[in-house]
Amino acid sequence: MSLLLLASQLMPLAHVEAAAKDPSYDRIVERGSLVVGLSPDYAPYEFYAEVDGQQKIVGFDISVAEKIAEDLGVELRIEPMGFDALLGALQTGKIDLIISGMSPTPERLKEVSFSKSYMTIEQKLLIRKENKESLTSIADFDGLSVAVQKQSTQEELALSEMPNATAVSLQKIPDVILNLKNKKVEGAILEGPVAKGYVDRHDDIIYSDASFEDANKDVAVAFSKNAPILEEKINASITEIIENNLLEGYQEEANTYLIEDETGFLKKYLPFYISGAGYTIFLALIGVLFGTLLGGLLAFMKLAKNKLIRVLATIYIEYVRGTPLLVQIFIVYFGTGILGFEVSRLAAGCIALSINSGAYVAEIIRAGVNGVNRGQLEAARSLGMNQTQAMRHIILPQAIKNILPALGNEFVTVIKESSVVSVIGVSELIFQAGNVQGASFKPFLPYVVVSLIYFALTFSLSRLLGVAERRMNTSDRN
Repeated sequence: MSLLLLASQLMPLAHVEAAAKDPSYDRIVERGSLVVGLSPDYAPYEFYAEVDGQQKIVGFDISVAEKIAEDLGVELRIEPMGFDALLGALQTGKIDLIISGMSPTPERLKEVSFSKSYMTIEQKLLIRKENKESLTSIADFDGLSVAVQKQSTQEELALSEMPNATAVSLQKIPDVILNLKNKKVEGAILEGPVAKGYVDRHDDIIYSDASFEDANKDVAVAFSKNAPILEEKINASITEIIENNLLEGYQEEANTYLIEDETGFLKKYLPFYISGAGYTIFLALIGVLFGTLLGGLLAFMKLAKNKLIRVLATIYIEYVRGTPLLVQIFIVYFGTGILGFEVSRLAAGCIALSINSGAYVAEIIRAGVNGVNRGQLEAARSLGMNQTQAMRHIILPQAIKNILPALGNEFVTVIKESSVVSVIGVSELIFQAGNVQGASFKPFLPYVVVSLIYFALTFSLSRLLGVAERRMNTSDRN
């Protein structure tokens, strides 16, 4: 009987111990760092600003993250990326927490867990000043378009309380404002602190008198499901923030970085563009280099006599060319996480661009080889060359000359397509333009500057390729 009694007493203890297991918390402690994902184009929540001569992500969400990391006794590491990539990054283990002005919703709660709320925010409806008298209620927006951020609380609010309006979902808040200012939409829904920043800096944008029934939304920290210890630790930090009114100080600190100074736009944000251009060039070089190597292999596989090898190459080329680059980037970045491989954002971008470029380069090389007169191969064989020698010394030199313009165009294309990797947070030109938008509250000018930089890069490359092509033609005539 004593053994049975002892067993009955130990069973609840074992159950409690099992319930307290938390792989998410253990991983953070073992690593010694807390990885927080956010979208740094969302001032004053999180945005880039110059701190001690360096560009850093600041904002009151950053202060909340620092408090949680301090209480956990680990270092804080910030992972910036597009807002619509955050949940995928959390579910695949790329990040530990999302602290990015995110509200718990029934759909999100199915996938991840949320802490207690650390802030309650009122949602604001913005309009152009010219519509002040005509758009005073929710009903006035029937049949009109309203801009919101994709996968956000504002998107759900538009769908639930403005069913007769058309919700235009965009990736970034600056794009929402840009659509409103350029009369692409008649309204825009933003969270109160974010809306205030744009209203204060744009004379043609005002608050609408229209109000929502469910205007107040809680903001909380998102983390993986089944993380009881981590949830307890986060909630303890948030409780301390609320009880000691720390958030007010966090907000005041964030607002100091939003004060406009007399520094010119280009002088202030030039480091963003220089950094973005460097990453863009690097991504294009890696994508074309490894894409050419992969494309050459695939081209010769498709030209092989073995039917199975030809079929495998054809399947790869058709699949890659038949799917969007954005999908391929998500598969590489998040798929590797599911398989247990730790791949950085930059590495994932390079891999995806190389995979994509390889499929197109394969067809360019195959067409170049097939474009060489077959009689030259037969003549080389008649002179005693084997297949490899004839291909190396006779066919390929002519094929390369023929395909050089097409390869140059592929390089130009990769430079422009590298912008897609911004969604996973690679700091290339488009990603940096979004950061400048968020920090400056200027939705249009940052993209004008980026367009000029892209033009300079592609135009310079086109001229260099033209010189190389002319020299090659001149050497052939000589």
